[in-house]
Amino acid sequence: MAFSRVLRRTLSVVAPLVNRATGTPTTCRPANFSPLLKSISRELCRGTPVCSRHFSSLAKKPNSDANLLKVIDNEIKSAEESDDHDQVEEVPEGFPFAIEDNPGDQTITLRREYQGETITVVVHMPDLVSGENDEDDNDDQNDENPNQSSIPLIVSISKGQGPIMEFNVTAFPDEISIDNLSLKEQETSEDQLAYEGPDFVDLDENLQKALHKYLEIRGIKPSTTNFLHEYMINKDSREYLNWLQTLKKFVQK
Repeated sequence: MAFSRVLRRTLSVVAPLVNRATGTPTTCRPANFSPLLKSISRELCRGTPVCSRHFSSLAKKPNSDANLLKVIDNEIKSAEESDDHDQVEEVPEGFPFAIEDNPGDQTITLRREYQGETITVVVHMPDLVSGENDEDDNDDQNDENPNQSSIPLIVSISKGQGPIMEFNVTAFPDEISIDNLSLKEQETSEDQLAYEGPDFVDLDENLQKALHKYLEIRGIKPSTTNFLHEYMINKDSREYLNWLQTLKKFVQK
């Protein structure tokens, strides 16, 4: 628009000179200069780096984008051929929790009421172990469960307006490990650093066993977590495929 205004101002000065030389009346309307304006604009733009780059960028995407799309397509095809992406785990009979699974979330939430208690379990994506190149990771895993896949859980138990009992749990195949236990007030200032108790492994052994039984009665037991492990593996595959498809749409824009 600014370029057009400059041309029109220039033509308003040049036109009278052209008219005197050619004998054309000087009362021509601005619309009569449209062909001349377009012609001058084309000539000025021809070969200009800015114009060339502008129209070239509109013509086609960079080769790197095409290569990326090709790789994404191959990965989508591989993900679609996987047995996990469209498999739906059948909830076993007697499963004690209602499952909330929102597409796009990396967790699911389990809920149940038990004898006046509200129990909420947040289940995270599984920590998968393939058996290859895992030697360096063993130091970060439970020494009693090397090279075993697991899922992290956060189990919250509340009784009305009082404090919340929160367990951090790692569920291995056929075994549940309590990593931490804390009691938290429902309304706590961010400036407050509440005492969360000792590390779970430092508790008396009898107390540890009693707390494991406490969770088991409320539904946190191997039959529950083994199902959740398979469920989360399938969810991970579905979410990865959806993520790839979203990535493809973004690159294609």
